[in-house]
Amino acid sequence: MNLVDSLIQISHASSLYALTWQQLVMMAVCCFLLWLGIKKQFEPLLLVPIAFGGLLSNIPVADIAAPGNFLGIIYNFGINSGLFPLFIFMSVGAMTDFGPLIANPKMAILGGAAQFGIFATLIGAIGLSYIYVGDKQLFAFGLREAASIGIIGGADGPTAIFLTTRLAPHLLGAIAVAAYSYMALVPVIQPPIMKLLTTESERKIIMKQLRPVSKREKILFPIVLLLLCAFLLPDAAPLIGALTFGNLIKESGVAERLSKTLQNDFCNIVTILLGLSVGSKLQASQFLRTETLGILLLGIIAFSIATGAGVLMAKVMNFFSKEKINPLIGSAGVSAVPMAARVSNKVGLQYDKNNYLLMHAMGPNVAGVIGSAVAAGVLLSLLGK
Repeated sequence: MNLVDSLIQISHASSLYALTWQQLVMMAVCCFLLWLGIKKQFEPLLLVPIAFGGLLSNIPVADIAAPGNFLGIIYNFGINSGLFPLFIFMSVGAMTDFGPLIANPKMAILGGAAQFGIFATLIGAIGLSYIYVGDKQLFAFGLREAASIGIIGGADGPTAIFLTTRLAPHLLGAIAVAAYSYMALVPVIQPPIMKLLTTESERKIIMKQLRPVSKREKILFPIVLLLLCAFLLPDAAPLIGALTFGNLIKESGVAERLSKTLQNDFCNIVTILLGLSVGSKLQASQFLRTETLGILLLGIIAFSIATGAGVLMAKVMNFFSKEKINPLIGSAGVSAVPMAARVSNKVGLQYDKNNYLLMHAMGPNVAGVIGSAVAAGVLLSLLGK
C-alpha cells in the first residue's frame, strides 16, 4: 500500500469524512446553547452539560451515545430508569422551605391554576397533529406526545424528563431543551404577561405579613403530603416521595450531614450526569425534525398560559377575599423555584419600593412544584399504561 492509499484510508476512517450537514447544524445549535449558558448565564448548571452532551453525541463514527458507550450507559442508568429526575427532586426538597405555603395554604390554589398551561397545551399539541401539507402530516403528536409537550408549562425540568421518558422518549431532547431554556428565560417571558394582565393599583397591593410556622408543622407537612398522594394519586408518588423525603431530611434537623449532601454534592453530581444524558438525545437524527419546531413553539405557549392563569386566578380570588392578594405573585405558580418568586418580587418593587413580595410569592412557587408533579401523575395514570 503506497502513501496516497494510506492517507485515503485514514481520511475515510476519520470523523470528517463521515460528517453530515445535519450533524454540523446540531453542533452549531449546541455551541449556541453553550453561549447562552456561559455568556448569558441562562440556567448554566444544566444548559452547559446538556449542550456538551449534544456535541459529544453528534461526533461521527465515535457513536458516543450508543447504548453500550459513554453517554448511552449514563442515559440507560439514570434516565431510562427514572432515577435522575427523582434524585433531583430529593435535592429540591432539601432546598425548599414550605413555610410560606403552610402559613397561607390558599396559595396552593395559585400553584394549581398555573398547571392549566399544561392541559391547555396538551389540547394544542393534538390540534397541531391535524395540520397537513398535501398528504404529509407535519406534526405527528398523539396523546402521549402531547402530554409530554404540555408538561413544559409546569416549568419543571425534572418532571418534564420523568414524564417524557415514560410517554415519549423519542422527544426527550427537544422537550428537555425547551423546558430548561424557558425556565432560564423566566425573567424575560413573565414580566410582560404580568403587566398586561394587571393594573398599576393591583401591582401596588401590600399583603399582610405571614404568620410564623412552627418546626412541628414543617415536619408534619411532607409526611401528610406524601400520605395524601399515596392514597389519592399513586402515579405521582415517586416524584412527591422524593420531594418530601428531601424536605423531611432538612426540616427534621437531626440529619444535617444528609441535608447538606443533598443540597450540594449529591445535587451537583446528578445535575452533571442528567445534563450529559439529556444531551445525548440532541443527535441530528432525533432533533432536526418538524416536531422539534412544534415543541419549541408549544413550550413557550404552555409557559405563557401557565403564567397568565396564575395571575388571573389571583384576581378571581380577590373577589372573594377580604385580604387582597397581589396578582403578581400568581405568576410564581409555575415551579421554577425560586426564580419565578424573585421575578414577582422584582416587578412589585418597580411600582412600590417598600412592597416586598418574595415570601408571599414563595407560597405559590413551591405549590407549583407539587402541582407539576401531581399533573405528571395524572397524565401517567391516564396514558402511561
